[in-house]
Amino acid sequence: MSTHTKRESISDLSSPPAGGGQGAVYFIGIGGIGMSALARYFNAKGAKVSGYDKTETALTKKLVDEGIDVHYTDDAELVPKDAALIVYTPAIPANHAGLQYYKTNNYQLVKRSEVLGMITDSTFNICVGGTHGKTTISAMIAHILRHSGYGCTAFLGGIVANYNTNFWLQGESTEANNKNEVCVVEADEYDRSFLKLNPDIAIISAMDADHLDIYGDEKTMQDAFVDFGNKIKTGGVLLSKFGLKRVKEIKVERKLSYSLQNNAASVFALNIEIVEGGYRFDVQLPKSVITNIELKVGGMHNVENVVAAIAVANELKIEEEKIRAAVAAFAGVKRRFEYIIAPQKKEAGAYTQPVLIDDYAHHPEELTALLKSVRSLFPQRLVTVVFQPHLFTRTRDFAKEFATALSIADAVLLLPIYPARELPIDGVTSHLILNDVHSATKKLFNRDEILAWMNEHVQQLNKEFGEVIVIAGAGDIDTLVQPIKTIIEQR
Repeated sequence: MSTHTKRESISDLSSPPAGGGQGAVYFIGIGGIGMSALARYFNAKGAKVSGYDKTETALTKKLVDEGIDVHYTDDAELVPKDAALIVYTPAIPANHAGLQYYKTNNYQLVKRSEVLGMITDSTFNICVGGTHGKTTISAMIAHILRHSGYGCTAFLGGIVANYNTNFWLQGESTEANNKNEVCVVEADEYDRSFLKLNPDIAIISAMDADHLDIYGDEKTMQDAFVDFGNKIKTGGVLLSKFGLKRVKEIKVERKLSYSLQNNAASVFALNIEIVEGGYRFDVQLPKSVITNIELKVGGMHNVENVVAAIAVANELKIEEEKIRAAVAAFAGVKRRFEYIIAPQKKEAGAYTQPVLIDDYAHHPEELTALLKSVRSLFPQRLVTVVFQPHLFTRTRDFAKEFATALSIADAVLLLPIYPARELPIDGVTSHLILNDVHSATKKLFNRDEILAWMNEHVQQLNKEFGEVIVIAGAGDIDTLVQPIKTIIEQR
C-alpha cells in the first residue's frame, strides 16, 4: 500500500510527491466538459495524464489524439498506481471501483472545483457564473482576449468553434506584451463548485431555480450566488444581468449591470438589426459607445451575452477596433445555437432545405430563449423541436415550465428522460411534459422512432415558408445531430 501525502500546491505535479509516484494525474469522469479542460491543462504542463469515463465520445477521442490515455471499464486493476493526484467529479457514483481503490489506499483525491481553485489561486480571474448563459459568455470573453492579443488561460464549459477546444494556455494566445496572468473560468454552481474560486471580475448571468436536488429550494441556491459574488477580491468588480434582485446583497465596491436593451443598465445594446441569421448593433458602455458590432451567431440572447463580454473587455481597456474585430470573428460555441445547416436563401421561390440548429438548452428559461430567438430570426417558418429532458428531478420540478417553453414550436418531439447521475423517480417520465404541450404536433418517441419520423417528414417540408428543426438537450441527444443532418441532405 502506498500512501500519498496532501500537497499545499499543485503547481509542480510533474515531480514526484512526498509519498512516491511519478507526478501522474488521473481523472475519474475525464469526458466531462469541465474535467476535460483540466486534463488538457495538466497535459499542457507536461504531467502524465490519464482517465476513466463511462462511454467513448468525440471529446474523449480528441483527448486520446492529444496523448491522454482513456479507458471505459470501471475496474480497479486498470487505474494507474503511480498517480500523484486523482481528480473526480461529484457526478461519479460513490461505489465506483476506481474511486474506492484510491480512497482505500489513501491517495490524494480532490474534486474538480478544488483543483481549479488551486490553479487560479494567484492569477487574475474572470469568473462567469449563472444558471444559464455562462458557457457562451465565458467563451466570448476568452475569445475576445485571445483574438485581440490580450491573452488568457481559458477553462470553459463548451467547445469554442474557432479553436475546437475548451481550454488554452495564455502563452498560446498572447501576442501583446501582457504581463498579467489572466484566467477566464466558467464558474459552475452545481455542488457549489464556484465557491472555490476567487474572482477579480465576476459575472452573474442568471439565478433561476435549478439543481434543486443539491440546494433544496431556490432561495438556498441564490444564497450560493450571493456567496460567490462576495468572494470578489478587493478592488474587483461585479457584472450582473440587470434586474437580478439579490445582487444588492453582494458586498462589493464596484457593481455594473448589463442588459439586452434596457437603458437603465450600465451596458446595453441599441440599434439591433437582424442580418443573415446574425445581428448588427451598437453597445452603450458607461462612458462611450462602440458602433457597428457584428455577431454572426443566432439568438437574441447571444446579443445580450456578447454585451456582457464586451463590458468585460472594456474593463480591461481593450481597444474598440479589437473588440469589434473579435466579435465579428466569433464562430460560436458547439451546441449553443449552433447552425448545423445554416440559413439559405430561396431558390426559384422555394427553400430547398430546413435550417438545422443544435443547442444544449436543458432548463425552461434556456428553451424559452432559444425558441423565441428562432421565432424572431425566422418569423414565417415552421418550427420543429426535438427535446430530451435531462434529469428526473429537473423534469419533476419544471414539467409545466418545459411544456410552456416547448409550445412555442409548431411540432414537439420528446425523447425519454436522460438520467445522468440519477435513479428513476416513480411517476416521473417525459409524459409529464408532453401532457401540457399545446403545439399542433406532439409526440413521445425513442431514438429510432424520431429518425423514422424525420425520414418521412423531410419528404413533405414546407418549401414556401421554410422550416427550422431544433435539437435541444444536455444528455446524449447530440448523437442524433449527424443522423438527422444526413437524412435532410439525402432527401
